[in-house]
Amino acid sequence: MLLHNGDHLAQPEFHRRYEAYPEDVKFELVGGIVYVASPLRRSHGRRHSQLGSILQRYSEETQGVETLDNVTTILGEESEPQPDLALRILSEYGGQSRETADDYVEGPPELVAEVAHSTRAIDLHQKRLDYQQAGVREYLVLCIEGPELIWFGFRSRGCIVPDGDGVCRSRVFPGLWIDAPALLAGIGARQSAVLRKGLSSPEHSAFVRRLQRRHDKLRGKRT
Repeated sequence: MLLHNGDHLAQPEFHRRYEAYPEDVKFELVGGIVYVASPLRRSHGRRHSQLGSILQRYSEETQGVETLDNVTTILGEESEPQPDLALRILSEYGGQSRETADDYVEGPPELVAEVAHSTRAIDLHQKRLDYQQAGVREYLVLCIEGPELIWFGFRSRGCIVPDGDGVCRSRVFPGLWIDAPALLAGIGARQSAVLRKGLSSPEHSAFVRRLQRRHDKLRGKRT
């Protein structure tokens, strides 16, 4: 059976139907409701690429962490979104999500990001609630109109806001520093410099060591 915008489905039935579609067709299940993705504008693709490059650079410098782009993520009985971007700790490094046998992600990535334009209302309300209830720890929404960067820290029940220099610092991924004004203005060189500082910080080095200790401990349990 086909999927239609507004269908009410449980995750297993949604997943079964979705797998019958070509890979270039995007559906999401949010709160038990099916949403069909709209065509993407140039501005969405540009912002997506800018934010994705930041997360990718961070994961390349942080062993045990990976960046995902538009990957189906199974969060619960009524939730199977396909977030624009996600940053997760690998399961063998103690992450809270896992890789399924058929190469999807099950469970909440530590950080999820969406680029919002026509989807702004869904991203800031239905999806935010879904992600929070599933256990996502941080949720970043890059709104094209404005533009505006909104970074939710669900553990602290507040937002991660820029410091006096305009820099937002992740609480879950130490060293993930985003210069909000530079990102919104598209000043890549300034953003790259800020991220380099974050990756060179003692907090990031300590985080990498913690991940390695978790990995060694989990590997020891398996052997």
